[in-house]
Amino acid sequence: MTLEQLRIFVAVAEREHLTRAAQALNLTQSATSAAIAALESAHATRLFDRVGRRIELTEAGRVLLVEARAVLAQAAAAERALVDLSGLARGRLALAGSQTVANYWLPGIVQRYRALYPGIELKLDIGNTDVVRARVLQGEADLGIIEGRIEDPLLAAVPVAEDEMVLVAPVVHPWAWRAPRSLAELREGPWVLRESGSGTRAIFEEHLAALGLAPGELNIVLEYPSNEAIRAAVEAGSGATVISRRVVDSAIRGGTMALIGFEMPSRQFIALHHRERYVTRAAQAFLDLARQAHENGEAPAP
Repeated sequence: MTLEQLRIFVAVAEREHLTRAAQALNLTQSATSAAIAALESAHATRLFDRVGRRIELTEAGRVLLVEARAVLAQAAAAERALVDLSGLARGRLALAGSQTVANYWLPGIVQRYRALYPGIELKLDIGNTDVVRARVLQGEADLGIIEGRIEDPLLAAVPVAEDEMVLVAPVVHPWAWRAPRSLAELREGPWVLRESGSGTRAIFEEHLAALGLAPGELNIVLEYPSNEAIRAAVEAGSGATVISRRVVDSAIRGGTMALIGFEMPSRQFIALHHRERYVTRAAQAFLDLARQAHENGEAPAP
């Protein structure tokens, strides 16, 4: 079993398609098929079922996929450790950011990092907090940057910035003239919220619990997996939301959304890295740059 065979297997498993995997790897379809056949033959185990024109992972294939990803991540970490000996002249940095961080805070940091270290290949993936956490745990990201706290003994959490949370509503909402005065009013909403698993949603639910209101009591009329969809729904009159001020500041200033006088706790942007994996110079330089930018006020909201 070789790393190349595992790389091909993972590509096929993720796409459930030999041709698309071959194209992604810049290989011929015959070479891709041969690598899978060699794995299955050497271990007398079928990894894929052929269902019509599709292929699906077998139970053995699903088990191997977890291990193969871990092996490839470890090999990539070993390569990064060797590359790190060359300093910051060359290398690779894989980042994962939750949506508010990646869309409204990281772009300026990334641009500055590229200017300072042009030899470092930088990749940024975006997902909610749970997705970012998983990518760091699996070794698919050197650093993950999320909003709010996370508890995991395998992950080190380093604060890099702060973020203001606000309650906003459509300009026609009653709260635009008078902030909610009771738990009953908060319960009735109506609310437009991020999906479960997002840092924004978690912070809001923690704050409600501290006030004595269970999140399940809220009148949630819409859930969306993106900040942009939330902002558009609130502007359209669907309901109120709690969100980062970075996301809605331009709408508030433009008069298309009302800022409600309801106190919300601020939150931190947290950088995550795996405690048992090597932190490269490229990753450390990014952390230093992010903290410096925040301290100097150089990463404003758009």
